[in-house]
Amino acid sequence: MSNTPIIKKNKAARTTLMYIFLILGGITMILPFLWMISTSLKSYNSVFIFDLKDIKWIPDPIYWKNYVDVWKVVPFARFYLNSIFVCVAVTFGQVATSALAAYAFARLKFPGRDKIFFAYLATMMIPGSVTMIPVFALMRWFGWIDTYKALIIPSIFTAYGTFLLRQFFMTLPRDLEDAAKIDGCSLWGIFWRVILPLSNTALATLTILVSLGNWVSFMWPLLVTNSIEKKTLPIGLAYFQELYQYAQPDWGLLMAGSLVTMVPIIIIFLFNQRFFIEGIKLTGIKG
Repeated sequence: MSNTPIIKKNKAARTTLMYIFLILGGITMILPFLWMISTSLKSYNSVFIFDLKDIKWIPDPIYWKNYVDVWKVVPFARFYLNSIFVCVAVTFGQVATSALAAYAFARLKFPGRDKIFFAYLATMMIPGSVTMIPVFALMRWFGWIDTYKALIIPSIFTAYGTFLLRQFFMTLPRDLEDAAKIDGCSLWGIFWRVILPLSNTALATLTILVSLGNWVSFMWPLLVTNSIEKKTLPIGLAYFQELYQYAQPDWGLLMAGSLVTMVPIIIIFLFNQRFFIEGIKLTGIKG
């Protein structure tokens, strides 16, 4: 009993240290973002005016023109539309193919089901850089280079999405499926009318994760697009630097473009944080 105050003090000290560590970590991560916002509101000549004794986080005057010029210097609106189209198409495709595959692996019985699933799952251990060149050669053989088909079709199949949804489908009660069969429901009817309506959380989680991943995808769109009309936002931002390859890049303009690019994913993240947690629970706990 006499050690109780000491234990409480030690616990309070550990909690205080943990909060200090988390606050310092948070500040470290948020500072570059705040500096990016500040830079996006500065003119070309004032970006590198930096005095340690008088750091100006809020520019004076505020140079809003960067957010106007970013749409004029390069076809930024075209990049935006391309990113939205590709992101929506890939997300819809991945969720659809993952749900169908997960339903087959979780609820149907056929020879070699588990072996096929684990072989499919093993593809997650192959780095994307290894398969990139063969897939690129395949796209070239099909004649799909510099088309939306090359941007979308290779990305609509994912072992991760199949695994995530399979884990959730396996937790659904078999009784519901048996009751639907007794009522004369077909396999497709069970999938469409029973499994999917009960899986809104898992489907939303996969949708959020896939859309965020595709929104910032850079390497694959860079490989398969040649014309400016097919490029997406991450490639468009790199295009800014190409314009200034013989001079100092306009960092204010580049930061304004980066912030405009980040707006959709920031909104998605703020309003759907719980689905990220659900994704971790589905893939990390339910084995």
